[in-house]
Formats: sequence, C-alpha cells, structure tokens
Amino acid sequence: MKSGVPLMAVGHATSLFLAITFTLCVVWDLLLPEYAMYHSWRVLLPGFEWLSWKSFFLGLFESWGYGWYFALIWVPIYNFFVARINTAKQ
Repeated sequence: MKSGVPLMAVGHATSLFLAITFTLCVVWDLLLPEYAMYHSWRVLLPGFEWLSWKSFFLGLFESWGYGWYFALIWVPIYNFFVARINTAKQ
C-alpha cells in the first residue's frame, strides 16, 4: 500500500487555497482600504497592479502557480521521507 501524499490533490488544494485567499484579500482591500495589502501583492506577484480585471486575473493565476510550485517541491520531499521511514520500520 502506498503511504505517500498524492501530488495532484495537494497541488489543486494548495492552489485553490491561495487563489481564494488572494480573492478575499482583494475584497478586503476594496472594503477597507485603510488596511490594504495591495502593496504586498505588488511585491509578491510580478506584474500585479492595483486594480484592473487584467491585473486581478494575473494575480489569481500567479497565486494558483505558487500553489503548484509548493506542491511540486513539497510532495516529493515528503513522500521520499515517508518511504525512508517505512523501509526503516521493516
């Protein structure tokens, strides 16, 4: 039985989490501009500018990409160590 974490599940879940978080932060910035975070988004998301539809979708796409970047790095490392621990137990 395989005991690792599935890459596709982590990739989609993490990407969706970051895309939802980005969207909520944009809504937050629109509702409460005195607590705006768009300065942070401009640093973290290349090409993002406040605020146009093109820029919003770019930020959404880049957030999705960061989720996959995380998954492509983290899942193989995690699965490697899980496999090592399982072979060491046998």
